Amino acid sequence: MVETAAVGPDEEAVVRRLRTAGCVWAEDEARLLLEAAAGAELEALLARRVAGEPLEQVLGWAGFAGLRLAVEPGVFVPRRRTGLLLDLAEAALAAATATATADDVAVPAPVVVELCCGVAAVATALLHRSPGLDVVASDLDPAAVRCARRNLGPRALVVEGDLFGGLPARLRGRVDVLVANAPYVPTGAIATMPPEARLHESPLALDGGADGLDLHRRIAAEAAEWLSPTGTVLVETSVRQAPATAALFVAAGLDATVERDDELDATAVRATRSVG
Repeated sequence: MVETAAVGPDEEAVVRRLRTAGCVWAEDEARLLLEAAAGAELEALLARRVAGEPLEQVLGWAGFAGLRLAVEPGVFVPRRRTGLLLDLAEAALAAATATATADDVAVPAPVVVELCCGVAAVATALLHRSPGLDVVASDLDPAAVRCARRNLGPRALVVEGDLFGGLPARLRGRVDVLVANAPYVPTGAIATMPPEARLHESPLALDGGADGLDLHRRIAAEAAEWLSPTGTVLVETSVRQAPATAALFVAAGLDATVERDDELDATAVRATRSVG
């Protein structure tokens, strides 16, 4: 008797199950799941997704800036809105490079630090576009650190630490771009977040304290000592919290502006050393 391989559900059946589970983009998700697996393996992935696990964690990767970034269960999944941090970081690097070139002296590679890096979405995209950068990423979550190391590879340093605590001392006063998507959800608001986030992502990546600004306060208090003379700090925040986040950096002696991208529904604070 010849055994036949188990035949998994067809695309229409997968779409139907995803739609019944409330997946808005059921057709797109079905295509990705069918590309990733077949038979019993597909059924296992589909069961996880139907149960509410984020698609990115089910697949093992998340799309960001044209890249596929490794994502483990339990880690923060990069959001599309963080593309604003990437755009602002690229602009800051371009300005720093132009200034260094105008000085007509040999300069070391631009230094980029990503704090609360998660899977290091911004740092990985920057390094992909500009391989000569000196990149360091840091996170407190061991699972996030594992993903960041996979995504950045051997060309960057990834450390496990609390904000600036794990950074090498050599970076003090040398950071050209300091970027952070630190948690900024107020503790009381976490219960209102979509289940995919509050049930499947680490609280370390979500909880920003009573007003959501605990990590922003700590970053603002220490950022200046790590920045180069022309360095820039970029912090993701919300429209409502942005003025308070900007005020924290102003109180720390930096100039700060609120940056907004309506298409991405994204808000960030940009801070630099005061001129004059």
